[in-house]
Amino acid sequence: MAPFLRRRNALWLALRRAEPGSAPFDEALLELSQLTGWDRVRILAGLGLFQEEAEEDVDPSTKEPT
Repeated sequence: MAPFLRRRNALWLALRRAEPGSAPFDEALLELSQLTGWDRVRILAGLGLFQEEAEEDVDPSTKEPT
């Protein structure tokens, strides 16, 4: 298997295992976006999530004020 496919698959696995909105989730999301050229919304949709759902799972005390 090509290194690109291995890394892509590992990042999808990391996203499925991490809590949406957590630091590991966001790091994997960013790296997968850079690797594939997909935006955040498209990747979240691939996980069956919407932008709001991924943000709701973050502990409110760790979110930046709006």
